[in-house]
Amino acid sequence: MIVFLVLVAILAVLALALAAIYNNLVSLRNRYKNSYAQIDVQLKRRYDLVPNLVEAAKGYLKHERETLEAVIQARNQAVAAAGRAAASPGDPGAMQSLRGAEAGLTGALTKLLALSEAYPDLKANQNMMRLMEELASTENRIAFARQAFNDTVTEYNTAREKFPAVLAAGPLGFGPAALLEGDDRSSSAPAVKF
Repeated sequence: MIVFLVLVAILAVLALALAAIYNNLVSLRNRYKNSYAQIDVQLKRRYDLVPNLVEAAKGYLKHERETLEAVIQARNQAVAAAGRAAASPGDPGAMQSLRGAEAGLTGALTKLLALSEAYPDLKANQNMMRLMEELASTENRIAFARQAFNDTVTEYNTAREKFPAVLAAGPLGFGPAALLEGDDRSSSAPAVKF
């Protein structure tokens, strides 16, 4: 009878420990998903600014149609990649796709902004100046949100890799989450000059 009570006590302690591990991992996963939602808000803001920026530049850059079309195409690809990433934050494939699409959009915007330097009237346009200011502000917000997301993903990954959670994380469905790292092209905002 004593052996039975000891076994029941051990099983109860193990069940409580497993429940604590599970609850902690759920909390951390929800935190990194919320952190990604903050990135998503800023990306949507950025994507909404791009057509306005292109529209403001259209009248001045009539001979630069390819550049304007490249910016819109890169924006559309980034919107699609952001949608996939929002559906599954932390998924390595979705994060890689978003990283690549964002790099493409950043490159296209950089080209547009560099091209606008050659058109003094465009550079002095109040609407264009306001949009470029908003874009620079949004780029900073994205960088801060990405850092917060990466911090929460790191915290989650660390918790799932620690003992004893490492024994239970996989069977309970808690896989590793991917960071949203920038590469050389997308880690810095497009140069916005006035």
